[in-house]
Amino acid sequence: MKKFIIVLLVIGTIAFLSFLYFSKTYTTNIKSDELTLVWSDDFDYNGLPDSSKWDYDTEGNVYGWGNNEEQYYTVANPENAIVKNGKLFITALNKPYGEKDFTSARLVSKADWQYGRIEVNAKLPDGRGTWAAIWAMPGGWSFEDGNWPDVGEIDIMEHVGHDLGVIHASAHSKDYQWQKQTQQTGAIYFSDVSTNFHTYTLNWTPDYMQAFVDDSLFFEYHNEGLGVSKWPYDKPFYLILNVAVGGIWGNSKGIDTTAFPQTMEVDYVRVYQKK
Repeated sequence: MKKFIIVLLVIGTIAFLSFLYFSKTYTTNIKSDELTLVWSDDFDYNGLPDSSKWDYDTEGNVYGWGNNEEQYYTVANPENAIVKNGKLFITALNKPYGEKDFTSARLVSKADWQYGRIEVNAKLPDGRGTWAAIWAMPGGWSFEDGNWPDVGEIDIMEHVGHDLGVIHASAHSKDYQWQKQTQQTGAIYFSDVSTNFHTYTLNWTPDYMQAFVDDSLFFEYHNEGLGVSKWPYDKPFYLILNVAVGGIWGNSKGIDTTAFPQTMEVDYVRVYQKK
């Protein structure tokens, strides 16, 4: 009996020390006092999004963005993307444009970064059929370049209106992708994502990436050292903010057309890197 108790104590001690080691190595490796702000938009102006910081992505409109999405992303249309009262408003409208029944905006940062911390403080839409996202793609890549998901994709926050409050973060690559149901992914539930602002954060180093809602870690993926088919993230990525309508995921329970307009409000975007 004593030997059994000793074995349990040894196992427990090893497990506790391992937890401390990995927590120190991975969870706290990016410390606030080691970071410096390298790019930001606090939306302390009025009008269209700052053209020195943001551009509009429209290349995938005619293809439904590969997801059978129902929106047409516009360019410099204040109905779909406007800054006022210290916030960025990205709004999806039930308004036909061409062959699409909805319009919205897909903003992309003109800067890209390799590693660091990305923080986006936002309030999300709640309408059934909406698909709001804060995510990143490799610098210089565009929809018409193809080669997805081999090039890599980092999803900091995805939220679909039919699953209100469930926040997803994922990493997609050649070997880890949603078509195969092998993507590296995590989810967390916050009941008030459409009524209150939360901070959606990515910590990204050569060794791992983590996603948080506020201070809650809910996704962690470690570089296995097995090559770019699993970890194509050692290069700069740019940031994307968008509200899609429908699509393979967003439309899985239909679109409530009476719920529109639907808006993602963004209070700030901040990018930090090690000093």
